[in-house]
Amino acid sequence: MNNTAPTVTFLENLRSATAQSHISLEKLPVSESIINSEVTKEQYTLYLSLMQDVVKDAEENIFPLLKNVVTDLQERSKNHLLINDLTVLGYHKKEEIKPLSSALNNHSVAFALGIMYVIEGSSLGGRVILKNITDALGYTPENGASYFGGYGNKTGSHWKNFLAALTLFEAENNCAEDIIAGADFAFNAINLHFTKNTSK
Repeated sequence: MNNTAPTVTFLENLRSATAQSHISLEKLPVSESIINSEVTKEQYTLYLSLMQDVVKDAEENIFPLLKNVVTDLQERSKNHLLINDLTVLGYHKKEEIKPLSSALNNHSVAFALGIMYVIEGSSLGGRVILKNITDALGYTPENGASYFGGYGNKTGSHWKNFLAALTLFEAENNCAEDIIAGADFAFNAINLHFTKNTSK
């Protein structure tokens, strides 16, 4: 019993400490557009192109720090899914933006785990978004919506496995503040990236 209490408390603290930045990101027009039943192909394409900047940057410049913490790191790659979906949509990126790593210098493994918490958490919401994209636009995990298809029926177990690795690392290293800081940074950095590239 005693071993489980700190884990629950840490995850609760992580969620509550990042709740405001999480909600702020979800309330952006570009975020709300993809859960709207009247979402357009253009709105969907814009969202994916912005997320591809985030995911590519994370996978190339932040997640390599985590190879000894998250053992199935390679299986969690999503950049190729975004590229595939954008290709189906007929979109080809002209410039490379690094919304996360460009604002960081010598970040810790714990901080990187916090960032991954945000990226992995989006896979859960992606299952709900997938239904809307399929209903509204006709795209499926096999054609144009592979990113939101995520891990398919393994999405729940992948999330639980990640949380297990996250909480174990925190318990062994007493680094809750760094993980929370990384997650909060990620929510805010994605918010800034979305805002800068959608405001006219």
